[in-house]
Amino acid sequence: MITYLTTFSFRLVVDIILSLLLVYGICKMLKGTNALSILIAIFFIFGLWVLAFLLDMKIISKILYQFISVGVIGIIIIFQPEIRRYFTMIGAKSIERGKKRRFLFWRIDESKQQTLNSTDLVQAYGHLSEKKTGALIVLPKTNDLEAIVHSGELLDCAIDVQLIETIFFKNTPLHDGAMIIQDNRIKAARCILPVSNNYDIPAHLGLRHRSAIGITEQTDAIAITVSEETGHISFAKAGLLVENISLTQLQETLDKEFNS
Repeated sequence: MITYLTTFSFRLVVDIILSLLLVYGICKMLKGTNALSILIAIFFIFGLWVLAFLLDMKIISKILYQFISVGVIGIIIIFQPEIRRYFTMIGAKSIERGKKRRFLFWRIDESKQQTLNSTDLVQAYGHLSEKKTGALIVLPKTNDLEAIVHSGELLDCAIDVQLIETIFFKNTPLHDGAMIIQDNRIKAARCILPVSNNYDIPAHLGLRHRSAIGITEQTDAIAITVSEETGHISFAKAGLLVENISLTQLQETLDKEFNS
């Protein structure tokens, strides 16, 4: 055991580096959630077990080992939302990388290029922002949001400036919840979105913005909000929210995400 500690080898260095990268990646993924504090406690217990094992403390090492082995099931249950979000992000990136494949010397493009009617969408956001009408629109990319679409009222109609303004008008029955736009069509309105549990979100942001962050944490969709208090337009992607963007910035962002 002492030999293992004193032997400096390339394999040991790689092992340590990969372990640190793994811990860093997990902590970064869980940042801002309750799960991070639980994870730190688990790593602390694991570190105690490794120390007890290396020092040949048989009783305490066996106790900690049993705790860790049984705790694996508990970890899966506790971190179920984070695990699902992590594999969803991996799947989305895999789909993006897999859009093109090779067959002998030819490159086959398997993706369907979605051309978004960004001009009308930006115009609608300009009117909503000017009137301080609260709004939340989600634009999926590769992830399937079928369940979320069916949580609201199905529409399946073309993008129209007046229609979007009418739907989000305060006195209409469809103004609550989110609108889903996919394949350049309004699929549904008044849809229910997952709300982010990230405690780093500023207190001044309400449920609409938390929902925008929540859906982009779990999928590769883009979410755009209009604040009912300020009229500011915000843009959410991959769990990050950019507040108070201009119409020009919105146009550039939509074209980059969907029309490039």
